[in-house]
Amino acid sequence: MTEFRNPDAVLDINDKPKPFQWFGLSLQHLFTMFGATVLVPKLVGLDPGIALLSSGLGSIVYMLVTKGKIPAYLGSSFAFITAMQMLMADQGAGYPAIAQGALTTGLVYLLVSLLIKQFGTKWLDRLLPPIVVGPVVMVIGLGLAETAAKNAMYTPAGEYNITYIIVALVTLVLTIIFNMYLKGFLGLLPILLGIIGGYLVALAFGIVDTELIKNAPLFAMPDFQIPFATYTPKLHLGAILTMAPIAFVTMTEHIGHLTVLNKLTKRNFFESPGLSRTLFGDGLAQIVASLVGGPPVTSYGENIGVLAITRVHSVFVLGGAGVLAIVLAFVGKISAIITSIPGPVIGGISFVLFGVIASSGLKILIDNKVNFDQKRNLLIASVILVVGIGGLKFEAGAFVLSGMALATLFGIILNLVLPAKALSED
Repeated sequence: MTEFRNPDAVLDINDKPKPFQWFGLSLQHLFTMFGATVLVPKLVGLDPGIALLSSGLGSIVYMLVTKGKIPAYLGSSFAFITAMQMLMADQGAGYPAIAQGALTTGLVYLLVSLLIKQFGTKWLDRLLPPIVVGPVVMVIGLGLAETAAKNAMYTPAGEYNITYIIVALVTLVLTIIFNMYLKGFLGLLPILLGIIGGYLVALAFGIVDTELIKNAPLFAMPDFQIPFATYTPKLHLGAILTMAPIAFVTMTEHIGHLTVLNKLTKRNFFESPGLSRTLFGDGLAQIVASLVGGPPVTSYGENIGVLAITRVHSVFVLGGAGVLAIVLAFVGKISAIITSIPGPVIGGISFVLFGVIASSGLKILIDNKVNFDQKRNLLIASVILVVGIGGLKFEAGAFVLSGMALATLFGIILNLVLPAKALSED
């Protein structure tokens, strides 16, 4: 039987490009994910080099688990930023707690993949319908709004600074312009170009720590945070309970990306290699990321955009991008430049990125035609939004549920127990 080949693809999934072409195409994917992937550790306070390393390793692990059938790249996930920021600010937590939470989210993926393999996907659809997922995704973006504003207004010492606001707004305007008016390959890099533009403006205002870059070595080992080797073992139950529920949110993102890839490549990845295997690969990639000290990873829509525009779907190209990310992780100058990006540049970019996340949640509700005239839907969304954005917290000893994790739990419970219609609607 002849293997299917997509006639619309310049390079199909199993096609191997020529060496020089291979490098250029892989570099393109690396640049596409670069801005968002390194922004996550910058916002949280982790080593950008580790984020690049975990991104490259995670992507390669995912491709191996899915038998090289899916052209996907995994980068740092934005869904976990709020939880990671909270844990990094906790004197008794820090990265050891994040590592345990990230490891647990990976294990949740593995468990769900095994359940899907055994029982199918109907139970997951019942647990996470659009009325739950949409508002939770909105909480992810809106819950970070205060962080973006503080980065744009305040110096590291906590002082209000008009210069910072100017830099943040210029960065925001540049990013919007790049999004709206650039075409082709450059049109895929508005975040990266926005950061570069904002960085140059910040340099002109003298708020970039250039000494940090000058003193950084050309090559350097990333700041590995290997569990049980670089810190004393301690169970962080609160971190686990905070981050684990977020896995169900990123799973919906995973499924959405697979749906788009199915259309692009004219295949059905839900059947082959199967959703159970793709979730297993994503979960294993998250576990690998946690073991080297990086943030949780997830599939990236930016790279799917590159696939759509270039019609180059080769897994060899995506694998090459993973290898380049790993190599770049050991370039000390790159990590220093990323670390030196000042707060207002991050704030200006965040106005767009966090808003896009929130808007994506709204889009889920619109695309699925969720009816808010039904009291059931109105109540579920209302509770999720206020509990999540308000930062409601439940503590009982080491047991902690807060913010988005608690909002997700409330949404799941309400969805399961509320009737289809209120008595007044009959």
